[in-house]
Amino acid sequence: MRLIERTPAIERGRRRKAEQFAAAARMVEELEDDDELVDVIVTLCVHSGIASSDVICLKRLGTHVKGENHAEAVSHLKKADDGASSALATLLSMKTKAGYGFDSVSRSDLTRAMRAMESLVTKMRAS
Repeated sequence: MRLIERTPAIERGRRRKAEQFAAAARMVEELEDDDELVDVIVTLCVHSGIASSDVICLKRLGTHVKGENHAEAVSHLKKADDGASSALATLLSMKTKAGYGFDSVSRSDLTRAMRAMESLVTKMRAS
């Protein structure tokens, strides 16, 4: 696990990415009228959720986790906000299927991903 120390530039950059990915997810979700783009939307939700989680950790803990180990990221976020860690875990559980799998995530997974993303963005904004 690699901890990244908080700097104003890192926090601003991660916050900007969280908002951009969330805005893109919402736009694509509004345009989407069949199941062709669910994986794209979920992937955008995942990236927004990760960036939002980083900001929450930076604000409350002074660091965020960088690396491939999702469990470490969830554990670190749990120190800052238990509910946020559950939302991040929900998103990360869909990351591989949405981004790399051969079959699409379900409509119900899309709904769960949007809710988890919105929860994390809201918590980030309140941080």
